Amino acid sequence: MNVTIIGTGYVGLVTGACLAELGNNVFCLDLDQAKVDLLNAGGMPIYEPGLKEIIERNVEEGRLTFSSDVAASVAFANIQFIAVGTPPDEDGSADLKYVLAAARGVARHMTEFKVVVDKSTVPVGTAEMVADAMRIELASRGLQELAFSVVSNPEFLKEGAAVDDFMRPDRIVLGIEPGEAGQRALAAMRELYLPFNRNHERTRVMDLRSAEFTKYAANAMLATRISFMNELANLADRMGADIELVRQGVGADPRIGYSFLYAGAGYGGSCFPKDLDALRRTAAEAGQRLHVLDAVQEVNRRQKNVLAEKVFDRLGRNLAGRTIALWGLAFKPNTDDMREAPSREVIGALLRAGARIRAHDPVAYEQAERALADDFADAPALLENFSLVDKPMEAVVDADALVIVTEWKNYRSPNLAALRKSMKLPLVIDGRNLYDPHQLTAAGLMYVGIGRSNVAMLRAAEENQAIAEQMRLKAEVGLAAPGPERAQVADAATGAEAISVAETDAQAESALPA
Repeated sequence: MNVTIIGTGYVGLVTGACLAELGNNVFCLDLDQAKVDLLNAGGMPIYEPGLKEIIERNVEEGRLTFSSDVAASVAFANIQFIAVGTPPDEDGSADLKYVLAAARGVARHMTEFKVVVDKSTVPVGTAEMVADAMRIELASRGLQELAFSVVSNPEFLKEGAAVDDFMRPDRIVLGIEPGEAGQRALAAMRELYLPFNRNHERTRVMDLRSAEFTKYAANAMLATRISFMNELANLADRMGADIELVRQGVGADPRIGYSFLYAGAGYGGSCFPKDLDALRRTAAEAGQRLHVLDAVQEVNRRQKNVLAEKVFDRLGRNLAGRTIALWGLAFKPNTDDMREAPSREVIGALLRAGARIRAHDPVAYEQAERALADDFADAPALLENFSLVDKPMEAVVDADALVIVTEWKNYRSPNLAALRKSMKLPLVIDGRNLYDPHQLTAAGLMYVGIGRSNVAMLRAAEENQAIAEQMRLKAEVGLAAPGPERAQVADAATGAEAISVAETDAQAESALPA
């Protein structure tokens, strides 16, 4: 089939490339000529694992085209996907000017029946606004009788796993208008998505408003789970519980499951914050306040400050002369997206407290520099204390603390001995609960997680274990030596271990503020 994708942002580029990979002929339209030139030259405006290879392959095989020619894009296909941005307006609502402009562009050039598919995340009622905009444009051309149908087909792509999500969808939601035109559109969409339904039916057909609502409801539910666990994690810190053990116990319930139950530094990106604001605004316009989502957003706002507060708790609020290592900048792994990234809040708080920051991220350097330039537009001199390094271990040299912000895979199993040796103060603040507290403590590192204050009790448990080991050694010695000699040998063996532990503690604690 021939398909046109309007917009080559995150959603449009993934959708167009994946549909071409399935054998369709895809025309990707973007009015940003610089982006079109970049794509035609083999460049990528975003980072998404596997996407570049798919684009290169399908461009080479002639199934994927990038252009800024609106008339050509409309003529190319009867299925027109609108996948343009819907940035938040000043009041938190979704700004639909790009969606409506794309719809008018289709109506301005169409000469036959078109299926116009809303792929962008849009508020309930947008399909009707799109249809109205197209009717007005067609009427201005004297073509008010020319038929078309608007379909709502929301995306459910996770950044960092978008290609796999598109190719292996758990559901395909289609909002269809009533009547003959709607049924004609449904037939076209079923044909387009047929390859995904060979094993079992994944399509969920519903009315337009329900389809639009489904996308917002899904993101609101996921964000709620994250904020819920983060709030419980903060309570676990006060109560001496381990939120990781709690997560496992709760997630084992099949009614709940394990997904999106990880405590951390808060959610970010382009979807959850924007979509929750838009849904809350929609509810307000309908005369209803969404109290749960108000709390979800407020919890997330506070959670982004938790890592900086943990640094302050241990090093004081004046960080002049301190060096903080930061692992991870993007809001999540496998993307370079810095929109609403928790790292921006952490960096802002630490730099304004006088710290020097050395940061590492596998792919987000360029986006991070742009984002931080915006964040520090009022105080650009502070960025002189911020630097990016090429390797994670370069960041920790003589550092007073290591803060884990993003759970990239290459941070999961560091050389703990090398980490301890490189750092000035062996303080690890694990914002994603990547590490085993016992393992880090045994390596001589001070571990601080999210909702894992029970780590403070590990020393007592380890001391009990050491006592048991001492008793075992004494028992063994007692079998091999006479009375006085037994005691001397045992005391020497256990005493050396006690001195070693005490020295390690003294070295670490001496670097902390009184």
